[in-house]
Amino acid sequence: MTDGAAPARPGPRPGLPLYAYALLALLSAALFLPGFSGLPPFDRDESRFAQASSQMLDSGNYVDIRYQDETRYKKPVGIYWLQSAATALATEITGTPKAIWTYRIPSFLGAVLAVLASAWTGARLFGGAAGFLAGLMMASCVVLGVEARMAKTDAVLLSTVVLGQAALAHLYLTRDRAAPTGRSAWTAPLVFWIAAGVGILIKGPIVLLVSGTTALTLALWDRRGGWLKRLKPLPGLAIVLAIAAPWLIAIAIKTNGAFFAESVGHDMLGKVSGGQEGKGLPPGYYLGSFWVTFAPWSFLALLAVPWVWIQRRVDAVRFCIAWIVPSWLVFEAVPTKLLHYTLPVFPAIAALAAAAFLDGFGRTRAQPRRVLAAVAAALGVLGFGALTLAVAVIPYLVDGRVDPVGLALVPAAIGVFALFVRLTLQGRPRAGMAAGVAAAAILYAGTYGAVLPAIDGVWVSRQAARAVAEVRPCPDSVVASAGYSEPSLVFLLGTPTRLVHGAEAARHLADGGACALALVEDREEEAFRAALGASPPPNRLTEMSGFNYNTGKRLHLTLYGRSAP
Repeated sequence: MTDGAAPARPGPRPGLPLYAYALLALLSAALFLPGFSGLPPFDRDESRFAQASSQMLDSGNYVDIRYQDETRYKKPVGIYWLQSAATALATEITGTPKAIWTYRIPSFLGAVLAVLASAWTGARLFGGAAGFLAGLMMASCVVLGVEARMAKTDAVLLSTVVLGQAALAHLYLTRDRAAPTGRSAWTAPLVFWIAAGVGILIKGPIVLLVSGTTALTLALWDRRGGWLKRLKPLPGLAIVLAIAAPWLIAIAIKTNGAFFAESVGHDMLGKVSGGQEGKGLPPGYYLGSFWVTFAPWSFLALLAVPWVWIQRRVDAVRFCIAWIVPSWLVFEAVPTKLLHYTLPVFPAIAALAAAAFLDGFGRTRAQPRRVLAAVAAALGVLGFGALTLAVAVIPYLVDGRVDPVGLALVPAAIGVFALFVRLTLQGRPRAGMAAGVAAAAILYAGTYGAVLPAIDGVWVSRQAARAVAEVRPCPDSVVASAGYSEPSLVFLLGTPTRLVHGAEAARHLADGGACALALVEDREEEAFRAALGASPPPNRLTEMSGFNYNTGKRLHLTLYGRSAP
């Protein structure tokens, strides 16, 4: 493709047939479900979200957000409502006791919806084939696979972002046509503003950040922004207020403004002004981690860069650039960085990579193209290979054992990925995409379905919950944990669980009667023993060891019960 020739505009029939969306939904489910119910709570935020949703169900208070006795005002209420509703429905249907997978259902559904919305947007921008490939890339990229399995906000948020961007893309691509009238004039604005309102209830103004920077960049680039009037801003803002304002007003009244002080003043502005929770990292972090987060498709994204530059005057390409670049720069500039923060721009990267892939990456002079291909292949294999090797090595580092599934993943996943690279460079897109998806499927099925759930040393809270279940003297026994205060322990052992120091654990054991239990980490053992004084020594019920990946420390815990009378 030469400069200015055969632009990557959508063809006369840019849509995808219904069966293509059904196939993408099935493929997404197949990729997201391994480990969905088998993995214990594996992130502090996931456990806090799920525990707060559990307390919301137990209390029947759907306005205030609590984690044990503490307020939890970092994020709005939307995800807690979704998790509570999903858990209530799943429990009614299956009779399942408290289980983490029910709280993950909104993330799973949000991820599937994000895949379908990415496919629709890609098809609208570059044609049906590119849209389908963009959906495939999103369904099989590393970071969305992680978020689909976690009871947090980000997968649901992504679905609202992509829906809003889809509406914005439609308006931008049709800006030179006569403005629609009647009901058709409201379709895109309604989608956009409803997505924005729901997104605000999920995670604040991230949807408007992405869409706002996209629209502003396009208006400045084109030196025209009249088409934005078709968004119907005033009615749109009324829609957003109708969705978000009732709860925002209710929580403001209930907390005397404490919610906004915490969520905006502390959480949001804290991330902008400095790295929160030790997550402060320099600009360039997301560019460096992209080789893992967008794997296995980061290889294609780099190959697509020259094609994107050549096609930058094409409306669809320009829209994706405006979607990616300003948001990415904002994320890089904010000191607090987590791997999933750039997820909202991945659908645009996938659409560009898919379009360039189908076009054979355009015409680039032979020598520069060979160099770029070699660099892209090396970085792609390095990122995907490092991820696969980490899965194989972690069981040995944590549990001191070799996991046969993890070991088998190394040649299988890396071999199929190498085949994907080779087929791509040979100009065989269908076979290449099939190999790329197969490499991802092998890695995810083995990792989430077999290797990670079996690493007992990582799941210290799961060990503790099993131990307590085996020795619990009373159905309502309360555990006081000294020196180990992970939110996953509270979720698995129940809301009354006490997170204390050694002396308080000793008092809990002494004053709690025959039902009391104490879980004591070695660093708190001396204080625990000192507080017991001359009391009869407690019963040492069981011991457990592991690795707290949140703190990077090895742990040894002992579960105590009351001494025999």
